[in-house]
Amino acid sequence: MQIVRTPGSARAIARTLHRPVGLVPTMGALHAGHVSLVERARSENASVVASIFVNPLQFGPNEDFDKYPRAFERDVEMLADAGVDLLYAPAVERMYRPDFASSIDVGPVASSFEGARRPGHFAGVATVVAKLLHAIEPTSLYLGQKDVQQTAVLRAMLRDLDMPTNVVVAPTLRERDGLALSSRNVYLDIVQRAAAPSLYRALSSVSRAIERGETDAARILATGRALLAPPLVWDYLAIVDPLTFEELDPVRRPAVAIGVARAGSVRLLDNVTIASANGVDPILTPPHDLPRAARIRH
Repeated sequence: MQIVRTPGSARAIARTLHRPVGLVPTMGALHAGHVSLVERARSENASVVASIFVNPLQFGPNEDFDKYPRAFERDVEMLADAGVDLLYAPAVERMYRPDFASSIDVGPVASSFEGARRPGHFAGVATVVAKLLHAIEPTSLYLGQKDVQQTAVLRAMLRDLDMPTNVVVAPTLRERDGLALSSRNVYLDIVQRAAAPSLYRALSSVSRAIERGETDAARILATGRALLAPPLVWDYLAIVDPLTFEELDPVRRPAVAIGVARAGSVRLLDNVTIASANGVDPILTPPHDLPRAARIRH
């Protein structure tokens, strides 16, 4: 696995890779969820590129940028073992010059929920991903379902700016008790960790109610809210349209049940999708394993 540090070197080497190329963007502190994305990209592409960059633009002034977990040497080993061909790990100074002033605003889909609670967050996400896409020029961008509003934001950006990259969204990887894997789970104490899976149980309850045909959003959400275990407290719980992230009332399918619970200073984010009547998931991308001969092209 080659490691590059600048946009120019990333672009030069990425252009020598066999195509198609899959890109897995990360902020490091890798866990099994990241590895599963790399493995998915490996199965669907001739070459795989990963990035590690803790992006300051997507952190607010009172968020955990300085404390965000970093384990670069361990991450490098994990990515190499998973079959990554090229790792792009730029320094902040190479990504954002002192006079850097540009950002990408993707509009209403980024204005609610996480966008409302973390002003500037999605502009930071969209901007850094645009820079990664320009440096790597991948065929497909691999994202996890857990950050579901982020997937909608990035799909909108690629569509609106005519970027020739596919978005592949893979299922959330979970602990055995249902807790979504996250680099921030290390911040949970014993009591918080024991209560954390109740977020997924609450979202699953919302999903089941919709699948049974219930359409009253207030009643569905009240049942879900009651399932969150203390000391967790709700930040929000909602049923939204998978494309616009507008709240649905009355509820219809397809939909996404989204929720964030607070465990002290930690925000636990999760979601469950509700398929359309024909069974098509509104977020996830079906696996597509191309024949080897079709994958290896210069």
